[in-house]
Amino acid sequence: MLSLLLVVLGLAGALVLACAISAWWWCAAGVLLALTAVGAWDLTQTRHSELRNLPLLGHLRFLAEAVRPHVQRHVVERDQDGRPYDRALRDLVHARAAGAEAPEPFGTERDVYGAGYESLVPSMSPVEAPERPPVIRVGGPDCTQPYDMALLNVSAMSFGALSANAVLALNRAAALGGFAHDTGEGGLSDHHLRGGGDLVWEIGTGYFGCRTAEGGFEEREFADKAALPEVRCVSLKLSQGAHPGVGGVLPGAKVSAEIARVRGVTAGRTVLSPPCHQAFSTPRELVAFIARMRRAAGGKPTGLKLCVGSRRAFLAVCKAMLAEGVTPDFIVVDGSEGGSGAAPPEFSGRLGTPLTEGLITVHNALVGTGLRDRVRVGASGRIATGADLVTRLLQGADYTNAARAMLFALGCRQAQRCHTNTCPTGITTQDPRRVRVLDVADKSVRVHRYQRATVRSATRIMAAMGVRDPAELTPRQLLRRTDATTVRSYAELYEWLEPGVLLAEAPASWERDWAAADPDTF
Repeated sequence: MLSLLLVVLGLAGALVLACAISAWWWCAAGVLLALTAVGAWDLTQTRHSELRNLPLLGHLRFLAEAVRPHVQRHVVERDQDGRPYDRALRDLVHARAAGAEAPEPFGTERDVYGAGYESLVPSMSPVEAPERPPVIRVGGPDCTQPYDMALLNVSAMSFGALSANAVLALNRAAALGGFAHDTGEGGLSDHHLRGGGDLVWEIGTGYFGCRTAEGGFEEREFADKAALPEVRCVSLKLSQGAHPGVGGVLPGAKVSAEIARVRGVTAGRTVLSPPCHQAFSTPRELVAFIARMRRAAGGKPTGLKLCVGSRRAFLAVCKAMLAEGVTPDFIVVDGSEGGSGAAPPEFSGRLGTPLTEGLITVHNALVGTGLRDRVRVGASGRIATGADLVTRLLQGADYTNAARAMLFALGCRQAQRCHTNTCPTGITTQDPRRVRVLDVADKSVRVHRYQRATVRSATRIMAAMGVRDPAELTPRQLLRRTDATTVRSYAELYEWLEPGVLLAEAPASWERDWAAADPDTF
């Protein structure tokens, strides 16, 4: 490689001499002199061993690594490739957001005989889909201002993680479509309030937006903001699927002066939410805090969000509900396959329970303790199509929330640069030059179209299955292929508890966890 540098240097010297004959030779001489300087730096630097061995040529590898994701995503990737969302699904969301039909010509590309393939059971006597999609009334016996929740809503994404224009577009879409917009744990900003959409105000371990100087819960500030007419529900976040057990992370590059004001933190400094709440430390204290939040919110629906870990721990919460006579109005179950802009790589997909098992666990625990009719259950995690929505309803949910699919409708291309502040579509960045490319008027209509088309797809699927009301769906209508010759329904694959059975005589499979569950310890 040293010989290569000597050749380049020799050519540069020859060109310098040639410049005496014609000034045009200076162009070539300048390029070769620049390459010589780069090569000399490569030989003397100590950070990259490869550049010391391969001066100049080593930079080709860095260039290939930089362009590889873009070539892979836009040129090489097939329809069923791509993670976490494949190209076909992303194209479906983009088509629905644009108001176009998204047929699948010439048959499915899915392996319908592969293990894990799931299908829904059509009826031999289908019904007409309802003109207006059903809504779910959220509000238990202690709620004085119940709310009608749509089947598909915007899942929790904070201002800070998202740009101001992205938040405003999502909120305007919620106003256009009559669905709810979860604020995420990053506080209640002006951008959440300007669009006129219904809000679920989420409170996390950092208590952003209702935070004391010491980082605790400030009830008076919470009550003032919860009283706003745009806030229709309040939610207490225990954990999220992308990184259960640790608090959220907002890189310092994204913490602008405005975000710092909304959250009550220092601008330019990385914000780490605490891993646990200061306001409670036991299941009994948790349900008491939910009751306190509901009173402060004037009786608005109050719930909690979690990624399920231990079944015993959730049963302890159920025992605390029974002991205190207090239940949340809703519980949002987040799956461990959920996404985040800055999740620790060892946490994402490794800690917590995937949505299917988590959802079935929460549903069964509430049924078994006789509390299911008081609590609505939401499902959050990898929901993008009408079939996804119906599947989650069959598994025990009353309604669903979507985050990444809503971002696709905003224009996201799955560049996976959410944490870098360099999002090319202006969604997950605080750089003003990048934020301005997201047109709020256009993108809010796109999100509205996508949500409407997806809910319409779900109601048509349910009609094909012979039901008009989601409450009529049963686990027998969802099938999974376990191997090449065996197909079983969810009624066979999972145990489904009868109402109140845990209070009478717990089944053998639940007996140990039920006995060990303690309302005074997690």
